[in-house]
Amino acid sequence: MKNWQKLTLVGLALIAVVGGTRAAGLWGNSGNSNDKTLRFSLPTPLNGLDSATITDEYSITVVGNVGEGLMRADKNGKPQPALAKSVKSSSDGKTWTIKLRNGLKWSDGSKLTAKDVVYAWQRANDQKTASEYAYLYSGIKNADAIQAGKVDKKDLGIKASGNTLTVSLEKPMPQFKSLLTFPTFFPQKQSFVEKYGKKYGTTASKTLYNGPYTFKGWNGTNNKFKLVKNKYYWDAKNVKTPEIDLQVVQKPEVAVQMYKTGKLDSALVNTPQLSQANKTNKGYQITPQATTVFLAYNQSGNVKALNNKKIRQALNMVTNRSELNSQVLSGTSTPATSFTPKGLSTVNGTDFATYAKQDYTYNKSEAQKLFKEGLSELGEKSITLEIEADTDRVANAKDVVNYLQGQWSKNLPGLKVTEKFVPFKQRLQDGTDANFQVMLTQWGADYAEPTTFLDLASTGNANNYNHNSNADYDALWNKAKGADATNDTKRAADEKGLEKIIHQEAILNPLYYQAQPELVNPNITGFYHHAVGVPLDFKLAARK
Repeated sequence: MKNWQKLTLVGLALIAVVGGTRAAGLWGNSGNSNDKTLRFSLPTPLNGLDSATITDEYSITVVGNVGEGLMRADKNGKPQPALAKSVKSSSDGKTWTIKLRNGLKWSDGSKLTAKDVVYAWQRANDQKTASEYAYLYSGIKNADAIQAGKVDKKDLGIKASGNTLTVSLEKPMPQFKSLLTFPTFFPQKQSFVEKYGKKYGTTASKTLYNGPYTFKGWNGTNNKFKLVKNKYYWDAKNVKTPEIDLQVVQKPEVAVQMYKTGKLDSALVNTPQLSQANKTNKGYQITPQATTVFLAYNQSGNVKALNNKKIRQALNMVTNRSELNSQVLSGTSTPATSFTPKGLSTVNGTDFATYAKQDYTYNKSEAQKLFKEGLSELGEKSITLEIEADTDRVANAKDVVNYLQGQWSKNLPGLKVTEKFVPFKQRLQDGTDANFQVMLTQWGADYAEPTTFLDLASTGNANNYNHNSNADYDALWNKAKGADATNDTKRAADEKGLEKIIHQEAILNPLYYQAQPELVNPNITGFYHHAVGVPLDFKLAARK
């Protein structure tokens, strides 16, 4: 996920308090046993509510609870029918027949129809919409051509007839059902979207909802808002919580105090100190995430040094991932051995990350040798590289960057490392514009298949912040998506080959697979984390 995302990361984040007892209110008890309202926090402001254009995990979490797709992930992350009552594939995997439930409605009481799905999909593929997630449609008939401006959006491979949708694919898509749970595939009501035009999704009142909740109180810039149960939702009877209060809390110390006084129901323990202090706290848990934190190397040509493979290889080789995890992350994450994280998918019963493992071993002497050779090829005696990061999305970003600055500068003679910290939104834009050198970022899975990560190194991908282009990589990528798409064994072998190219060419630097240490109020049930797609699902969440 982009920027989880989709990222997974976790969409809603809080910082936990040190220690904890029920008497101190450390489980988020509001003090009113009859109060069903849940209270959570965002660590950064919302960027928008337009399901076609959002990319960050926080907006995706909100939209994933106020909206719904044809399918919805269950508590185990498996796609289940949602707006659709049935989703069936042809024997060759190229035609899908989807029947919607009867009586579906929008939050204004108007009918939700199959045509709303068609419109939303066409809009997401329209160049004018500029959806960064439009690439997820690749494989659906004419999607690529529409996005390239070569074919009219009305020729997208989706048709509506009454309550039935027929989707035509150019090639089988193993991830198709998983994609139907993702916001970019949610329906949209044409008349409502066109009423607000570019302002659609910029405030709570300029957005229409079809999920378990509606969204109230967001004017586009404020930091307090709430989810309110949607009476028109098809499964409203199973939504137990009438209101979920949300607010942006960017300072950990403030969130700590709010949790301590019972004003929040969950708390990320996302610093080494807090994690260590809360390990014995009831409610403490580490939630694995299909998210990789990595360094993007700008290979657009704007940074001469990073277009040199030996320089990139040296940086990867001098990165001590095990030490980073133990000293900076307090051992809560897993050092990366591939770009695709653990827990995403399996190959004949083996985790793909294990199957596709590469040699990302720390090797100081070899790194120094490669770096010296790289400097010689550049005609330089020394270089300066800047690591850019934000502090409101990647947990422990400052600590991670400080560690890398110290280790790289110390172990690679001739290298000076500087730091740059910017707001999350600016970092996203800098990545798109190639306005950076080295960037600390992360990616959360959009669907449960390695291609959701491996696509990021393909030429022209909107989220390829490396801005690299590798012909061998693209050829193998196309093979995995094309000829081998329906053969799980062959596709996995292709994907392993892609991991090998990423490693050998040092296209990027995978640091660690992120996990989420947190405290969750034991009195809350039905509060689900998803490693893929929408990070947090509140549909069934309720206070005991």
